[in-house]
Amino acid sequence: MTSSTASAAGEYLSFTLGHEHYGVDILKVQEIRGYDAVTRLPDAPEYIKGVINLRGTIVPVIDLRLKLRLAEARYDSFTVMIVLNVDERVVGIVVDSVSDVVPLAEDQVRATPEFGAAVDTRFIAGIGTLDEKMLILLDIETLLDSADLTDVTTLDVAA
Repeated sequence: MTSSTASAAGEYLSFTLGHEHYGVDILKVQEIRGYDAVTRLPDAPEYIKGVINLRGTIVPVIDLRLKLRLAEARYDSFTVMIVLNVDERVVGIVVDSVSDVVPLAEDQVRATPEFGAAVDTRFIAGIGTLDEKMLILLDIETLLDSADLTDVTTLDVAA
């Protein structure tokens, strides 16, 4: 785990889901937008809110609260969409609010604790410690690497 912890050092865009703080590698972030209406897709999993047309690119939108099986998402004036570049795909994730960009040194990143089979921690790159605050660092490629997402990005929405 040491190599993944060391590679987890860097700058992270921090955001909140409920009362928890999360971080995503700033190099994956394309832009931050207010939450817009999305075009719902039939028979899509609950966490896939739909798609938006972002300057000619059809972008799937994932509600991260639902994807992570957290409490039901509430949409208000603070709700934000983070547009990410993940494995040469553009994906939007809906979060409660965006905080700021946080630089983390190697000594501020801890390995993900082992919980056994009870908790799936594959998509957690580590835990960032910043003063008294902990930041759950997401491995966004692993989190969003699902057959569902591949199906959505290959849809021909215009048809």
